[in-house]
Amino acid sequence: MTGAGRGLGRAYAEALAAAGAAVVVNDVTAEAAESVAGTIREAGGRAVAAPGAVGGSEVADRLVATAVEEFGRLDVLVTNAGVLRDRVLWKMSDDDFDTVIDVHLRGTFTCARAAATRMREQGEGGRLILISSPAGQRGNFGQTNYAAAKAGIVAMARTWAMELARAGVTVNAVVPVAATEMTKTIPAFAPYLEEAERTGAPLPAWLRRDEGMGTVEDVAGLIVYLASDASAEVTGQAIGIGGDRLALWSHPHEKAVTYADGGWSADAIAEACKSFEPETYGIPAPKVPAEKAP
Repeated sequence: MTGAGRGLGRAYAEALAAAGAAVVVNDVTAEAAESVAGTIREAGGRAVAAPGAVGGSEVADRLVATAVEEFGRLDVLVTNAGVLRDRVLWKMSDDDFDTVIDVHLRGTFTCARAAATRMREQGEGGRLILISSPAGQRGNFGQTNYAAAKAGIVAMARTWAMELARAGVTVNAVVPVAATEMTKTIPAFAPYLEEAERTGAPLPAWLRRDEGMGTVEDVAGLIVYLASDASAEVTGQAIGIGGDRLALWSHPHEKAVTYADGGWSADAIAEACKSFEPETYGIPAPKVPAEKAP
């Protein structure tokens, strides 16, 4: 489990441990990784900390080796590690772009490659669970790097689902929405998230259902399901979850098709495109009910 020191990753690790899994807890911060592993052990579970920044193959190989050395085998990989370097396009530096791509996209690739190699050697199948984002499905203002990486993760899930099918390894992408340090900064959500955190009261029903916004624990059940035998026939999918909402994201497909004998000129394309209904883009703004607005 990469990026498991806090937030969603911690919820995933603790839920898997509660379901009986032995967990290798990875985080870039050693203290965070050990804290989560210690909490799992105190609750009667099995866990070991394996800190390190994902991206390169050295850390990926070490995480797999740790699972095998400590617990004898590797059955499930969850790639959750991530960072943000949000900037609009004309202000985004090479380092902003490269850092996010390295952790999210390359980190997912190197960890999945190491895990798939081990699972194929074991010959008993396995589960790769890759964490994506709504930004990767729809784009998001100021997140060129993050959206590109998260879209790439879904594409890799579809590709690896084909490549690993004969080995019995399923590969799926999860598209979570939850109250985290990042979503707490969204103005439309902030008052409700802050109030729930302050009082311990549940989030409003409209927020949990209409916006699919809930706690990190609300997302963890999908991770446990995808790691289990019950999901053996589910692969190559992007599944969204948050609050009270569970959703299957569609794969890109041709929405409208038309033909011209002999091919297309620019003028003919311009005329034909008048009948096409453009797709929307960007994550829709939250719709706060008027009577609920603070």
